[in-house]
Amino acid sequence: MKRLIEVITNIWKIEELKNRILITLGFLIVYRIGAQVVLPGIDPVQLSQLTSKTSGGGLLGVLNMFTGGAFANASVFALGIMPYISASIVVQLMGIAVPYLQKLQKEGESGRRRINQITRWLTIGICVFQAPAYLYSLSALGVPESAFVLGKGVGFMVPSVIILVTGTIFAMWLGEKITDKGIGNGISLLITVGIVATLPMSFAQEFVSRVTENNGGPIVIVIETMVWIAINAVCILLVMAVRQIPVQYARRTASGGIDKNQIGARQYIPLKLNASGVMPIIFAQALMFVPSSLGSLLGSESALGQWLQASFSDIFGLWYNVLFAVLIIVFTYFYTAITVPTNKMADDLKRSGGFVPGVRPGTETADFLDRIMSQITFPGSLFLAAVAILPAVVFHLFGMQQGWALFYGGTSLLIMVGVAIDTIQQINAYLLNRHYDGLMKTGSKRNKTVGN
Repeated sequence: MKRLIEVITNIWKIEELKNRILITLGFLIVYRIGAQVVLPGIDPVQLSQLTSKTSGGGLLGVLNMFTGGAFANASVFALGIMPYISASIVVQLMGIAVPYLQKLQKEGESGRRRINQITRWLTIGICVFQAPAYLYSLSALGVPESAFVLGKGVGFMVPSVIILVTGTIFAMWLGEKITDKGIGNGISLLITVGIVATLPMSFAQEFVSRVTENNGGPIVIVIETMVWIAINAVCILLVMAVRQIPVQYARRTASGGIDKNQIGARQYIPLKLNASGVMPIIFAQALMFVPSSLGSLLGSESALGQWLQASFSDIFGLWYNVLFAVLIIVFTYFYTAITVPTNKMADDLKRSGGFVPGVRPGTETADFLDRIMSQITFPGSLFLAAVAILPAVVFHLFGMQQGWALFYGGTSLLIMVGVAIDTIQQINAYLLNRHYDGLMKTGSKRNKTVGN
């Protein structure tokens, strides 16, 4: 506890870090307030049926979790940040096949800005389709017609669509500003805050179910909590695990050249077991709404439509989790391939006089690193998929409440752990740069080494 207080004091001493944290907290508070602001023309008192349908888990529960409760509140942020995630997926997939996007990816910072602009415009396009669909679906989700104070005519629909689209764009802007001016990945933090907001209620529902309904008693709650902590530890190991590739550097001569006969100290390239982080989970979750939506379009008269709706509307069902796991594995490979530039790593090593022992610099080194990444990505993706479908396993085996089961692995836990570690590492970097002890043991050890 004493060390934690000392670390917090050190954080407060670093003006830039303090300002970034305060900016991040301020933007997150704005987002949470916006999630409670109901759309004009809707009576919030009559949204109880919608709230009950989204609080018990299921596909609607996941969607409500990702929006931080805004979906159930018919809020101005009801669409959340998911349209932006969907647009990012589309743009990155198109980058494989569209020459123009491939050219932009190679243009560095200017190309990245142009791709971001394309993603924003595509986000608006997705919102224009999703906003009317959300408004029309409110009645089907149990919101009575009397809740629409102004009716559901053009005078209500047009302003509401504009507000919903603007809400998503504003949330996207908040996320980008957090990334630029604050701490951590802004988009991931917005999703994480929404997930954390539902955690206390989910635990309370599980506690009531176990204790007051004589369904195992307090001892079961204690066991479930211990198992949950253990799963958190496993997720942390998954996120932090690395494969160290040894690298040696040739010593430089007095004239500045490289003496290949003199070998310098050995260092390591840390290749992460899960180099793609939480993005495969977010991408896969965004696409998991497609099958059930397709089933709704086909209608209940179609056998395929009935099967799609029945199989992919239940997030604890077999086919839902099979497809979810496959998508996670595919996106893990895809995102790792576009975020880990093995060719650039090999070129940088060659220019700096470094080499992997037993491997020739240049192309052979790039092929070697790519092969190692493929080897460690396979078990990493399987582990990631296994943790992602764990809520369905514990739900069927132990009869947990759906809301609480979602935190036993799955999208919510992996996102929380990944985002927390990423944010802590960024804070740690600021502390180490100022020669303070970091938040993690590795940071403390490194600081002591520097001091010596």
